Amino acid sequence: MANHAQSKKRIRQTARRTISNGARVSTIRTSLRKVEESIEGGDKAAAQEAFRAMQPQLMSGINHNIYHKNTVARKLSRLTKRIKAMSA
Repeated sequence: MANHAQSKKRIRQTARRTISNGARVSTIRTSLRKVEESIEGGDKAAAQEAFRAMQPQLMSGINHNIYHKNTVARKLSRLTKRIKAMSA
């Protein structure tokens, strides 16, 4: 257990950030799942709309140090490729 004031403060900060990061990760995963489901469903318009809604959330994940920028770039690239392949 922490004995110093700074250590106690860091524990409080970590607890707060863990909760907010968990909520942020959950919303990002939900938006990713919506894109995946619309792609599997074959609805290109819904997939594009879900993709547009998901992009800013992933980018904010980079800014909040939840995802690495290359991970987000890879996810976006693969999803874009799958959505474009739906019309062909």
